[in-house]
Amino acid sequence: MTINKFTSVATLIVVATAGLALAADVQLTGAGATFPNPIYSKWFQEFGKVRKDAQINYQSLGSGAGIKQLTAGTVDFGASDVPMTEEQMKALKVSALHFPTVLGAVVPIYNLPGYSNELKLSGESLAEIYLGKITNWGDKKLAADNPGLPVKPIIVTHRSDASGTSFIFTDYLSKVSPDWKAKSGAAASVSWPVAGLGGKGSEGVTGLVKQTPYSIGYVEAIYAIQNKLGSALMKNKAGKFVKGELAGVTAAAAGASSAMPADFRVSITDAPGAASYPISSFTWLLIPTHFDDAKKKEVMVQFLKWMTKDGQKFAADLGFAPLPKEVAAKVDAAIAQIK
Repeated sequence: MTINKFTSVATLIVVATAGLALAADVQLTGAGATFPNPIYSKWFQEFGKVRKDAQINYQSLGSGAGIKQLTAGTVDFGASDVPMTEEQMKALKVSALHFPTVLGAVVPIYNLPGYSNELKLSGESLAEIYLGKITNWGDKKLAADNPGLPVKPIIVTHRSDASGTSFIFTDYLSKVSPDWKAKSGAAASVSWPVAGLGGKGSEGVTGLVKQTPYSIGYVEAIYAIQNKLGSALMKNKAGKFVKGELAGVTAAAAGASSAMPADFRVSITDAPGAASYPISSFTWLLIPTHFDDAKKKEVMVQFLKWMTKDGQKFAADLGFAPLPKEVAAKVDAAIAQIK
């Protein structure tokens, strides 16, 4: 009985000490884009092995939510697949820097029972589906590149929340379709010409397409791979049908290295090049230029430097393309702006 009492006291001392140690840890909190969540989760886990006194927590809520929380000052950093607008930048209490982290592809996903070939789409056809001009899989424009498609109505799905994925998708449609640009344009949240079915997050759109025969949607490539959904080959600017894979994303990014603006806000959708996948994009961490907490600033700077070097090694295994070396070097140099 006496031993149990001493054991209990000892246990309490250990727990209390652990609690003090936990309280002393450096805690950073971020929120935003779902697009890079698979690699951000991996990065923050791996960085915790390097910086054992620090913990970085990330909520995958969507780019719009990340920008809102950063603006409200409820998180230490944000994340977005959409470069912030000048108006959004002015609304920040502390100015923020855009740091590109990796690149990825947004792919049209589909559910076509009994159709075994890979679907091929041009940007024009994809825009016309979302504009409501092409309403049947048997439409002659689709049949020209896809013999044997079923004569069935197309069920359109899209994101219901403000989404960087939607921005990348509509940014591409705006470049390839003047009609789309005039009617809806490029934005994280748009007025969809075809009401269709709306899903929250990429998980929501993936789920809708999986359970809805003859539907079409758009998600990050990693979601299509993980859920074993067909993803369309897209006709690029050079007239080649390209799959949303790493090689195509890397090719799309190749021209961005030399033309990268100082603030890193750049679009690479509809990029030139025979191998380029046309719905490719950088994704960004939104980092304040100033941290009141010196420890938080120290950890964030260390993480960013780790991310541009060691972190990039994890990209390919998780379905992302690493930063081109020239861009990684520019990001590394820009970290010095954090005070």
